[in-house]
Amino acid sequence: MTTIHHFRNATMVIETENEVILVDPMLGAKGTQPTFTFFRFKAQKNPIVELPQSCLEILNKVTHCVITHLHPDHLDKMGEEFLINNNIPVTCSYKDVNDLKKRGLNVVNSIEYWKQTPFLNGTIEGVPARHGYGLVAKPMGNVMGYYIKLSNGDSIYLSSDTIYTEDVHKVLAEYNPTISVVAGGTAQLDLLKPLLMTKEDIIKFAENAPNKVIVNHLEAVNHCPTTRTELKNIFTKKGLISKVCIPEDGEVISF
Repeated sequence: MTTIHHFRNATMVIETENEVILVDPMLGAKGTQPTFTFFRFKAQKNPIVELPQSCLEILNKVTHCVITHLHPDHLDKMGEEFLINNNIPVTCSYKDVNDLKKRGLNVVNSIEYWKQTPFLNGTIEGVPARHGYGLVAKPMGNVMGYYIKLSNGDSIYLSSDTIYTEDVHKVLAEYNPTISVVAGGTAQLDLLKPLLMTKEDIIKFAENAPNKVIVNHLEAVNHCPTTRTELKNIFTKKGLISKVCIPEDGEVISF
């Protein structure tokens, strides 16, 4: 059995009998980061919600951490401090290794795109991610999704902050992930196109995913306008709600 502990935004824990993997730790208190938009959406300090207290217990069991990219809504100061103070082994993109080591993190795995690497009695493989439509993707920098084969035989695709691309489609169509995770907040800055999938592409992701889908990156940072209620209504109308989970902050899901 694989259990997903959804914390907030993209922060989650993947738990099996043998491993407890923290993903993209944004662990700071509400309002500890600046606003990400000023006029397109309401200016608010981030995160705009607190981390549920119920999440803290599982943090004590974490055996490893996976980081998709270095934006502060995926790795904040409190997240860094947790990883450093507890000497948690970290897996990340080969492009982020030097930066994270300079920050004092215990990086043990450097992952490349489309290269399968041993990982906790399973494997992990980097998947390209494009953080935005059009011109905005370049300044948003590198992002890496991951396809992880867990030691219990399940597999999970962490697509990370990306739009729908041929690479995303390849994993959904050919890799048969047990669980596929998509960022659903349709984030936008004050200028240029969305940073994450549009609702239409989120639907496409869910339609093409072979098994269960988790939608995260919702209602936690101020530049993400799409809500859980909106997506639930859309998935219900499309007949997809039975395969999609849109967890509340602090919710625990078992597969």
